[in-house]
Amino acid sequence: MTENVLISPSILSADFACLGAEVAAIDQAGADMIHIDVMDGHYVPNLTIGPAVVKALKPHSKKPFDVHLMISPADPLIEAFANAGSDLITVHPDAGPHLHRTLQSLRNLGCKAGIALNPATHADVIDYVIDDIDLILVMSVNPGFGGQSFITSQLRKIETLRRKIDNSGNDIILEVDGGVNPITARDCILAGASALVAGSAVFKGAGTYQQNISALRGIPASQVA
Repeated sequence: MTENVLISPSILSADFACLGAEVAAIDQAGADMIHIDVMDGHYVPNLTIGPAVVKALKPHSKKPFDVHLMISPADPLIEAFANAGSDLITVHPDAGPHLHRTLQSLRNLGCKAGIALNPATHADVIDYVIDDIDLILVMSVNPGFGGQSFITSQLRKIETLRRKIDNSGNDIILEVDGGVNPITARDCILAGASALVAGSAVFKGAGTYQQNISALRGIPASQVA
């Protein structure tokens, strides 16, 4: 049931001492996208990478760069991240004064546009911009740090969002990020998710990235080449 789900490994859990090699490794291991968590130490209590790092990593993979901006305000930096090679940029609806304008700007810059919903953010926030988005990211942990446990209440939100997407008739990726492992991955897919972000579940052992990605898709290790 989960074989066709898109897997977007989060490099937040990668070895930062050899980040280019890590990106290349997950590309070869079967990742569909490369998930990049951008944190500003203000909107979330952590500080990670900026546009210069995205640009430096771009030559290491031909897969789409799935960039999640956990920054506020987001508008002043979206052009820099677009120019750095981001293919899809996701923003939080409360990270700027005019969400619709931000989404328009992303598309005008040649990027696909995403909205991220924190655990306490209501699904209805997408209703009046559903024709302007390419991805909805459900945060199944509170954003800021990797390695947290999955918040099961978000499964109901995934189900609600799946209905909204289907009713809209739009081709929108429904992605889940936080505490995703082979067990919670199946729950997310059953609820309607079409893409999964996973950090520690992918990067938990050198040389096992292909098996780890396949496990998220529900493919037994015995069937992995």
